[in-house]
Amino acid sequence: MAMGETIFDIFYLITVITLGFLFLRRSSGNRQTLLFGIMALVLGFGDAFHLIPRVYALWNGGTSAHPVSIGIGKLITSITVTVFYVLLYHVWQQGAKNSRPLLITVYALAAARIALCLFPQNQWLVSEQPLSWSIYRNLPFFALGIIMITLFLAEARSRTRPAFRFIGLAIALSFGFYLPVVLFADQYPWVGALMIPKTCAYLWVLFIGRTTARQTGNDVDVDMLSHAR
Repeated sequence: MAMGETIFDIFYLITVITLGFLFLRRSSGNRQTLLFGIMALVLGFGDAFHLIPRVYALWNGGTSAHPVSIGIGKLITSITVTVFYVLLYHVWQQGAKNSRPLLITVYALAAARIALCLFPQNQWLVSEQPLSWSIYRNLPFFALGIIMITLFLAEARSRTRPAFRFIGLAIALSFGFYLPVVLFADQYPWVGALMIPKTCAYLWVLFIGRTTARQTGNDVDVDMLSHAR
């Protein structure tokens, strides 16, 4: 189990960070491609704060023996993945009519999520954290996710960005895998394995972004990405 998770985590971090830099390199002033690049780097470096200590813990006494490093990593990841969704909203906004109320709602939910993550009642630095606060901090996050799913699934009607409809599906899958982890991972540790397909859903979002970059003439070099893997 430790070997399998270690290989996956390293592959994921190298892939997403490399993809982020390739997006930035090929953005050439294209705001959408630039946003995807920033998203990938925020996601990759943010997750690194959680995954690297986790990999270390798996080979050195288990995660319960390293609650501080694991907890700090989970806190940072909770914040950076929220920023990821705010950036994703701005990706959607590139081809949509501006809506100030919607923009305010997205930022308000993101701010609420981050603020709730910072409350000491979360007890990030202990092995067993209270389920109640896990639910509290995720309520605005799930509300943000519902908004993003709705917006991107509506892109199914778009002729200019048809691939974006799959982003809505990827987000729905990521939250579908994440919900059981929030509710049941403490009682049933094996449920935590659902974080792997959740992570794959994020990778899917970024590869969809790469597809749209190709359609707009901002192709990310596939050979370079394959070499980086």
